[in-house]
Formats: sequence, structure tokens, C-alpha cells
Amino acid sequence: MALLLGLFTGLCFTVICVIVRLLIVIRCGSKCKPGEKGPVCVLVVAGSGGHTTEILRLMESLSQSYSPRHYIIADTDKMSEDKIRTFENSKKDTGSKGQFTIQRIPRSREVRQSWSSSVVTTLNALLYAIPLVFRLRPDMVLCNGPGTCVPLCTAGLLLGLLGLKKVLIVYVESICRVESLSLSGKILYHFSDYFFVQWSTLKDKYPKSIYLGRIV
Repeated sequence: MALLLGLFTGLCFTVICVIVRLLIVIRCGSKCKPGEKGPVCVLVVAGSGGHTTEILRLMESLSQSYSPRHYIIADTDKMSEDKIRTFENSKKDTGSKGQFTIQRIPRSREVRQSWSSSVVTTLNALLYAIPLVFRLRPDMVLCNGPGTCVPLCTAGLLLGLLGLKKVLIVYVESICRVESLSLSGKILYHFSDYFFVQWSTLKDKYPKSIYLGRIV
């Protein structure tokens, strides 16, 4: 009985320490200014279809100091890689320079996939996301809603929890979301350092969010 009590106490203490550490990592996000020390290594999460189009429009507004750029797409995504390469080649044509890579991880959730099976596929994606993010060591994760962003942002948070590196998480909710957040948005709203919405109705519902009008 004493052994069980000791194990339970140790488990509770560990959970409390993790929660406290997570809160510290999240709250220090506004003090993190990666651009002050030179180029910003950014991990860009692209989703199939409209998500990729929107994130590339957002990338157009970023300077070349955001380099290298590591684009992450789902392994079943057949179109995003061509769009990304076309976008990056167009930057080269204008004389802009910058390094970029395209990485793939398993998709977290397919369209119309059940919630129960989504847990399993998301955990599988997380197993690939953690070593990838730990290897790339980005300064910032930029995402706009595809399910793939959840395990990648989780891996970024883990870097901070372990005290290895503070990774800034910037989430921009899709322009299509007018009345409610996407599932990814509802999850990452609590963990993002900067959470942007593009409709004032969402700002009213989610006070932590930042509303600057339409940005993509």
C-alpha cells in the first residue's frame, strides 16, 4: 500500500511539474524574439488544397530573413509539393535567395475519418514529428489549420519543455473560418504564442486571439 501511495505521489508531482513547465514555456513566448539574432529558421506546415494556398500567400509577405524554410506536408498529399516548388522558384526569379526543404510525415487525420481512429493516426504522426522537429530545431512553427500541424506543434512544445530551445508557435486560422475555429485551432488556441483570426466574430469568442483583418 505504501509503495502504491509513493508511486501515485511521484506521478502527481511529475504531472504538476510538467504543467508548470508548460505554462512557463507558453508565457515566455511574447519575450522570444528570434529575429534579433539573425535569420529565422521557420517550419511551415502545409495542408492539401486551400491550406497550402493560404500559407503560401502568407509566406509572400515574409522577408528573406525567414530562412531556411522547412515545409512539412502529409505523405498522402499529392499537390502541395508542386505548389511549394513553384512558389520558391518564383522567389528565385525575382532575385531573392533562401534555402528551403520539403519534408513529409504521416497525415494526422483524413477527411471524414472517425474521431477514435484519429487519435491513433495522430499519435503515429507524432512519432515522426518529434525526431524531425528535434533535428531541424526551428525558431518558429507557422501553421494555419491542417491536422498535421498538431503533432508538429506538440513536438515544438516538447523542445521547450525539455529546455532545449524555445520554439515560437504562430497559428493563423483559415479565412474560411468565420463563426468557429477548426479542430486544430481549438486545440492550439491554448498553446500558441500568437493566434491570428481573420474575422472579428472569432475575436469576440476567443479573446486571446489577434485580429488584424484579412491577412491572406
